[in-house]
Amino acid sequence: MVGAEQLHSREDTIAAISTPAGEGGIGIIRISGGKALSLAQNIFHPKYPQKDFDSHRLYLGEIRDPADGDIVDECLMTFMKSPNSFTREDVVELHCHGGTVVLQRTMELLMRNAIRQAEPGEFTKRAFLNGRIDLSQAEAIIDVIRAKTERGLRLAQVQLKGGLKDELALMRGRLIHALAILEAYIDFPEEELDPNALAGMDKDINSSISFIDKLLSTYEEGRVLREGIHVVIAGRPNVGKSSLLNALLMEKRAIVTSIPGTTRDTIEEVINLKGIPINLIDTAGIRETEDIVEKEGIKKARDKLNEADLILYMMDERGLNADDFKVIESVTGRKSLFIINKIDIISDERANEIKSSLPGDDALSISLKAGKGLEELKDAIFNSVMKHKADRLPSVIISRKRHKVSLEFARKSLERSINGINKNLPLELIAIDIKEALNNIAEVAGETTPDDVLDKIFSDFCIGK
Repeated sequence: MVGAEQLHSREDTIAAISTPAGEGGIGIIRISGGKALSLAQNIFHPKYPQKDFDSHRLYLGEIRDPADGDIVDECLMTFMKSPNSFTREDVVELHCHGGTVVLQRTMELLMRNAIRQAEPGEFTKRAFLNGRIDLSQAEAIIDVIRAKTERGLRLAQVQLKGGLKDELALMRGRLIHALAILEAYIDFPEEELDPNALAGMDKDINSSISFIDKLLSTYEEGRVLREGIHVVIAGRPNVGKSSLLNALLMEKRAIVTSIPGTTRDTIEEVINLKGIPINLIDTAGIRETEDIVEKEGIKKARDKLNEADLILYMMDERGLNADDFKVIESVTGRKSLFIINKIDIISDERANEIKSSLPGDDALSISLKAGKGLEELKDAIFNSVMKHKADRLPSVIISRKRHKVSLEFARKSLERSINGINKNLPLELIAIDIKEALNNIAEVAGETTPDDVLDKIFSDFCIGK
């Protein structure tokens, strides 16, 4: 794969519109590179002539076309001198009026002026390559932008401030200390291995394994907070699926009638449930039918069940029939919650009878009409995907598969090193395992990450960031 750095030089001066498309009060164009200020001055003319531009100060002026002096916009310009900028390069920002034509015209003038259009995420990539942030912090930037809930935003902000980076640095320090002891004995084989030094090395490695285990245990929760989960509401017609969707949304989104088969298509809405972004999906009632349109809706319902992270399977006073059991059997092993609706009209004896027919865990009892059991259902949804309570999440969490895989490899290498110590294997072999673990940990920070992986990570960013 040809990396972006091979297609474009890091010496290029780049520019991009950094604010969303459409009308707004302000539209910002960001320019970065060694010639950012001199090239920007070709089109920016300050209201009050300046011999020099001070860093981190706003200047009022006009954008003019160098060809004919035509005024494009009145704007503010700020210059941020290297290395005190986001990219650690010279950076200029033009704060124009937020209109599509104004911004596009300004960009055209810059493009004519030996400035290149920035690639997606190229500003952040330069910040990473210039050592301002590590790769985990770069990933946190896109997580901040895309955060769906306040809790997800807080998680991203901790990582952006270097929470994960600092913790990994401490662990690497312990392992480097252990490796230094090993290499000292490898270089001076005539020296006897000090039992106290060996015990200290063993302690450093085991504490690193414990810390990796702690981080790995946070992955599922971190992923849920960053990406959210798909929750599918399923069941026979008229058990209250659409009513449950409306209740969780706190608005009448789905049509509710007593006529079976009212819902013919899936309805998807996103809610924030205790800090978890949830894509809530209402599906057509699953049953045998000859109605062609309803059949298509049922097919979609089955497809959504296969994609679900959590299934809310609903029933009412009628309990389960053959259609229900077929569906339940098809999702055996999947994370599910059984819900008995209309509990206000069901006797305790009938409720217990329905529960006894269910596979696995007990069912939740609710009455959407009477407003009973909804908060308990929300708690059950949260607890089904989160180990920690909403207000007791770990301070540092990993949320990306890349981090998880690298740490898993590091753990395996450290386990091999411990086994090597216990079996009195040659010190050179134990050192190789510790070095592999250090390389795997360094991948999280981006110190040993291949170019094609870097290109993929930064291609997920928007242009202008």
